[in-house]
Amino acid sequence: MNIRTCEAMRICGARQSNLKNISLLIPKNKITVFTGVSGSGKSSLVFGTIAAESQRQLNDTFPPFIRHRLPHYGQPDVDEIHNLSVAIIIDQKRIGGNARSTVGTASDIYTLLRLLFSRVGTPFVGYSNIFSFNHPSGMCPDCDGLGVTSTLDINKLLDETRSLNDGAIDYSSFAPGTWRWKRYTYSGLFDPDKKIADYSDEEKELLLYGDNITPKTPRPGWPKSAKFEGVIPRFTRSYLRKENKEAKNDEFQKIVSLQVCPSCHGVRLNQKILSCRIENKNIGECAVMPVTELKKFINRLSFPAVKPLLVALDERLEAMCAVGLGYLDLNRSTPTLSGGESQRLKMVRHLGSSLTGISYIIDEPSTGLHPADIAKLNTLIKQLRDKGNTILMVEHDPDMIAIADHIVDMGPGAGSQGGNIVFQGDLAGLRKANTLTAKYFSRPAIINMHPRPPKGKIAIKNATLHNLQNLSVDIPLNVIVAVTGVAGSGKSSLVTGVLAICCPNAIVIDQKPVHTSKRSHVASWSGAFDTIRALFAAKNHTSASWFSANAQGACPECKGLGIIQTDLAFMDTVNLPCESCQGQRYNANALQYLWQGKNIAKVLSMSVDEAITFFNDEQPLLHIFSHLKQVGLGYLRLGESLDHLSGGESQRLKLASSLNRQGDIYIFDEPTTGLHPSDVATLIVLFNRLVAQDNSVIIIEHNMELIAQADWIIDIGPLAGKKGGKLLFSGTPEAMLSCHNSLTAQWLRNHYQPQQI
Repeated sequence: MNIRTCEAMRICGARQSNLKNISLLIPKNKITVFTGVSGSGKSSLVFGTIAAESQRQLNDTFPPFIRHRLPHYGQPDVDEIHNLSVAIIIDQKRIGGNARSTVGTASDIYTLLRLLFSRVGTPFVGYSNIFSFNHPSGMCPDCDGLGVTSTLDINKLLDETRSLNDGAIDYSSFAPGTWRWKRYTYSGLFDPDKKIADYSDEEKELLLYGDNITPKTPRPGWPKSAKFEGVIPRFTRSYLRKENKEAKNDEFQKIVSLQVCPSCHGVRLNQKILSCRIENKNIGECAVMPVTELKKFINRLSFPAVKPLLVALDERLEAMCAVGLGYLDLNRSTPTLSGGESQRLKMVRHLGSSLTGISYIIDEPSTGLHPADIAKLNTLIKQLRDKGNTILMVEHDPDMIAIADHIVDMGPGAGSQGGNIVFQGDLAGLRKANTLTAKYFSRPAIINMHPRPPKGKIAIKNATLHNLQNLSVDIPLNVIVAVTGVAGSGKSSLVTGVLAICCPNAIVIDQKPVHTSKRSHVASWSGAFDTIRALFAAKNHTSASWFSANAQGACPECKGLGIIQTDLAFMDTVNLPCESCQGQRYNANALQYLWQGKNIAKVLSMSVDEAITFFNDEQPLLHIFSHLKQVGLGYLRLGESLDHLSGGESQRLKLASSLNRQGDIYIFDEPTTGLHPSDVATLIVLFNRLVAQDNSVIIIEHNMELIAQADWIIDIGPLAGKKGGKLLFSGTPEAMLSCHNSLTAQWLRNHYQPQQI
């Protein structure tokens, strides 16, 4: 494509992260896809440079008061960026929110539905705002619009064999020393050393249920104007009457049981609101329908007075189906969605937008999608472009790369070996290029014609978890098993639900992010850092704490962070390398100690590959580093902060910690997420090695390259939600080519290598 400067974004001298001073033109009103191996610099260019600068400059247009309350974006390391447009970032961060945030509210579909019922529903019960479960006049009074009620087990909360001073209230926020605990011990109403079992009935009643009481003789430390509140009303007010952020906390689950509200049956609304109906359905019944069914219901309606509203609803519901979310219902809480589901839900908000001249920056939209769903998503992305918008996508999937008007391939490798543009041009040019992406692009899947025979099986009988419909299947052992099907078909319910319960000792490597902080790095998380510090301590006859940037070794100026942050209020926070330690994080005394001629900072700046050579006689470290290299992370620096890692890198980091075990069952949830085809090939080699070591590998997957190389395929479907949950196929990849009732089989036939059959 011949790109004219006046019609393109122009980036000059980008050096963010590992970018090597690159410059390029990106055409506007086109789809540009950025490709390359994990760690090649795609995200540094697209998100760390282009998106960050667009957001930063947009924020600068607001008054200081508003600017101070917006996210702060630091200025990227780039010489110049010209001809930028406003960017909308659609990433894979979970929507999260609280229990009141639902698929319906996040997509705005519920807002349209409320308006519909307020206009044509009978009997008329009020305007659209009271159809909200967050409105006092609309919410169910028994669950406050949450759809669930909580039952507190008092016997588990209160240990009557203890006194208040001994921790009778068995919950961490009521533990001795906490401010809540002081409200009981300082009230003067109880003997804090007396066991609860020895309380009189009146004392126990007061402790548990007392409310709005002014203590007559409180102990020193009691707030002057405070009122006494019993344990149960305080716990209820603090934890059960709010959008509960602790609902997944093990401590909370031990003493509180959640159940569907018996009054509203989980639809969150009161009976007055639910009395209003359209075609004999109330808004609560509509909200719990799968989106595919709700769309059919809306299409049956004929109300000329609200025709534009019905069209808008149909378009938004169609967009939900097109991005593979037709199996969800509007009542689903957003915190329960996966990263891929969250991203696609964000896309739905923008697909119906009439804005033009916008840059939509999308991070791997194919994540979690079956190839059949990707085809639908491609249509919507092209529609978004055709409205007059610019689409920038970071992507690995060949079917999504194929719709690009322009392709920027980053590399040639990862980390310090990446950061360069190795190809720019159209699809035809990429096919002829000599890059890793070109090598693997559209390469047909090679069918495994010689699958390994299983050595045993796990029999699943009549599974009904979530949408599984009395599903029975034998899962073979000591082979690679790919569990396939469209998003929402029941794959995860079968594998991470039913199978994982049957095999409590299974090693589950899912898509949950690695728990990170700005002080965590690759060496510390992998377990190598303790050994490295011990080596330095023994060699120099000193304490190992000198070699921790969180302890004695920390630079006093930056407290071991390596950077100095300056908060400029409404302006961007400035992060600069600490002048005292030059960004090394350690003080001068710690840096004087050496091991094999290098100080601790120099060691942490090594890549995993370099560390293998440097520590060639230290078997415990070689064991850890070789595992990191096997999963394709040899380019990472030992001191690389974990909050810098991509999702794919985080998952492989978890995998590296579980290698070289025997006789285990490994369960992987879409391990190819975020991986370049060359990385997928490395992963397949690794899975084969695990099976050779007498392990079983069970993989939930959409990637056709990996599916074709499995020994056995279990396909769930045929569609999602209530239309899924059935066993469509169980057998070898070769046998699946003859299966004609499966979308996965259809796509496998589209991708297979003819000469292999």
